[in-house]
Amino acid sequence: MGLNAAVRRYWEAEPCGTGRWIVGAAPPRSRDWFAEVEEHRYAEEPHIFSVAQFTRFRGKDVLEIGVGAGCDHLQFARAGARCHGVDLTDSAIETTRRHLALHGLSSQLQQADAEDLPFAEASFDAVYSWGVIHHSERPEAIVREIHRVLRPGGKFIGMMYSRRSLVAYKLWVRRALLNGRPLRSLKDVIWNHMESVGTKAYTSAELHALFGDFPKRRLRALATVYDRKWLGPLGSAVPDVLGWNFAIQAVK
Repeated sequence: MGLNAAVRRYWEAEPCGTGRWIVGAAPPRSRDWFAEVEEHRYAEEPHIFSVAQFTRFRGKDVLEIGVGAGCDHLQFARAGARCHGVDLTDSAIETTRRHLALHGLSSQLQQADAEDLPFAEASFDAVYSWGVIHHSERPEAIVREIHRVLRPGGKFIGMMYSRRSLVAYKLWVRRALLNGRPLRSLKDVIWNHMESVGTKAYTSAELHALFGDFPKRRLRALATVYDRKWLGPLGSAVPDVLGWNFAIQAVK
């Protein structure tokens, strides 16, 4: 079984951010269920709004890669973007479709592997993907596809994981050091123990190389609640340079 098949099986069981510990007793895909999912997402990652800048895409053709539970997709639709979305799982597509329908909105949604996007060249003004590409077997193929489907001057906006972050270091302590395996690399620990198997995290130089076909690139490390957990009053002092999220903007 290929890596993407394993990744699909993992996320098919539960779209990102919809765990029982988040939604509680709310009926699945009900209005209350979606409200809990959305509240949790933006409480944990409030910086999504400043990075995505949803309201700037009114009247624009926007593709989201990896729609999950549809929270960010809903923001683009509310802003008046012409939305398309793909996800590796049928579960996420159906969840997002229902999420938008609750608000009287819709999108062109389809299950697809983003390593081979089902769109013509120069189809979109913007492509968005938050915390998804690093789960793929071939992230470089997805980035090539993003470049292909963007129009000249089009923008990619997204987030990928940072290897040199407190989240990664804490995971290494738990899975390597405390297990008597101090020679395990951060890459190996993240690959095997962060969400679905095969998860990757990057340095700034690696992301600049990955998006090298884009003449304009901007990376910004962002400290998250996941970096600050367990640090008590010291958590607020965690610098962005040690953050788990790399916000990415790349213009074709």
